[in-house]
Amino acid sequence: MRTREVDATAVQALLAAAVAAPSIHNTQPWRFRLDPDSRSIEVRVDQERALPRTDPERRAQYLSVGAAVFNLRLAAAHLDWNPVVRLLAATDDPDLLATVQLTVGPVTDGQPSLDGLYEAIERRHTSRMPFTGRPVPEPIATEMISSARAEGAHLDVPDIMGTRRLLRLTEAAEARNAGHPDRTAETRTCVTAPGADTSYGIPITALGPRDASGRMPVRDFTGELSAPRLPGLRFERHAQVALLWTARDRREDWLRAGQALQRVLLTATRHGVRTSMLHQAMEWPDLRGALAGSRQRCCPQLLIRFGYGQDGGRTPRASAYPVPGSIAGPEPEALPGS
Repeated sequence: MRTREVDATAVQALLAAAVAAPSIHNTQPWRFRLDPDSRSIEVRVDQERALPRTDPERRAQYLSVGAAVFNLRLAAAHLDWNPVVRLLAATDDPDLLATVQLTVGPVTDGQPSLDGLYEAIERRHTSRMPFTGRPVPEPIATEMISSARAEGAHLDVPDIMGTRRLLRLTEAAEARNAGHPDRTAETRTCVTAPGADTSYGIPITALGPRDASGRMPVRDFTGELSAPRLPGLRFERHAQVALLWTARDRREDWLRAGQALQRVLLTATRHGVRTSMLHQAMEWPDLRGALAGSRQRCCPQLLIRFGYGQDGGRTPRASAYPVPGSIAGPEPEALPGS
């Protein structure tokens, strides 16, 4: 599909890609606004979609918005535009996190090729199921590492001992969460029953099983909630994980890390590799700091589990379609697409 017109069809394609991004507990904390005069899409944070217990600094919220920005870039390039991104451009408007201007011309940013990543957007789903344990080949892991670096972040794939250390820290965080009633209650609000009339949250059917062997610290979204669960299954004995981190920990770094996250996930998806995210240790400052290990100037942002196995279940998305009149007019119109 190629177009240079910012018409309704193009806007729908752009926003459908944007809202397919992963977000913490599928909160989809974003809002979009089109400015037809500058041919720019403003990406705003939705303050009402916050998780104050799980994400008090809103760092994970920024990562989620950053992932949506990356999908916008991919869709714009697919439609033959050169997307120009500005992060945190308006100091007097804290909710405006990014603008993506649609300029004419090929993408010439000198980065590694984005070929094949746009097609991976629809196929990428978080998989909370056991993986086979078959190692992901080193060339694919190296490409994932390069994908993070292209977005100004870092991705480390540790050895077996390093992986065990990261999983132990994640397990410790999961245990703390389980003993924190307010956090448990907040997490439960993100779980939706089958057939629920909502475009947010995680359906119970997409939660996945617990690890019967106790090695994989899978997040328990339901706690003591009376809900149908899959029987416990044995997860892979030797997991593969990757730590996404940045050298600094500013709001801009969180947005860049979100773009790096999505580029890594789509790179993995393009190669048939499944992924899931382990965020628990990021929610406790001391455990988040411990994830850095002996690295200097390392700010951990997310732990990614990857491997071969079943595809993840789909989670709902809010509408990505513009309201009538959003393409023309002197004032930019709000676009429902959170």
